Amino acid sequence: MSLIERWMSRLSLEQLKMTLMRTAYGNKQTLLGRMDPRMLIIWYAIFSIIPWFTYNKTVLAAYLLLALGLALTSRVSGLILGLLAFSTFMNIVYVVILAMFLGGDLNAFIALATLTLKLLTMALASIAVFSSLDPEKLSDALLALKAPTVFSFGISYGYRMIPLLVEQYQEVFASYRLRGMPPKNKGLFSWRVGYYFCKLCVLAFYPTLLNTAKRVRTTVEALELRGFNYALESGSARKLKLAKMRIQTRDYLFSGLTIGYAAIAAWLGTQLLL
Repeated sequence: MSLIERWMSRLSLEQLKMTLMRTAYGNKQTLLGRMDPRMLIIWYAIFSIIPWFTYNKTVLAAYLLLALGLALTSRVSGLILGLLAFSTFMNIVYVVILAMFLGGDLNAFIALATLTLKLLTMALASIAVFSSLDPEKLSDALLALKAPTVFSFGISYGYRMIPLLVEQYQEVFASYRLRGMPPKNKGLFSWRVGYYFCKLCVLAFYPTLLNTAKRVRTTVEALELRGFNYALESGSARKLKLAKMRIQTRDYLFSGLTIGYAAIAAWLGTQLLL
């Protein structure tokens, strides 16, 4: 069995589900998972903006290495990193082939490298940060940063609905498979079978969305009956909810090390003008 076949044998719907759950609900044992969520969100907001103020490839490569290191220490799934690498590679190949077809040369790859480094840095930073924050910590951080209470709750509720959506989609898809019949004539390279399953994937979305809308309506009515709107507007309730949040020494240390790393990268960029 080849390497590709072994990799494909491990790729299943259940594996994708577990990967999604680990990414959505975070890992509290990582470096970023132990940090205060407010500092983490502020760091992410600044680090996502800084790369757009420079065109020096040395500085951008340094930022990319930092984002990649944080993604690896955050125990991001290899499947997500692999999909990110594959999509980036295919975009570069597509642009280069198109440029050469239109009479250009490999300078298109050099021109695209700057934008690719910036996008990859933002993508890796996003994966590292949000895979380290569980829904509760993310919601509390947004609430502490004076975000609208409804918006904060909506993000937390959306995260909590992910496993229900995935499970419900699996059930609907399985019911379609039980009631349907795959084509007997598979065609060349079994393209008819692939088309059949793609069609089932699309059809399974509609009942899932309908059931989700019903579930959301039931949840909203239950929250209103329990006085959820008053709890959102009450200052004492907000204070009690955020009392457990503390900015510790490791948060300041991480921020200081990041600033120092960015300063060293900027100095290297002045020495190596690329």
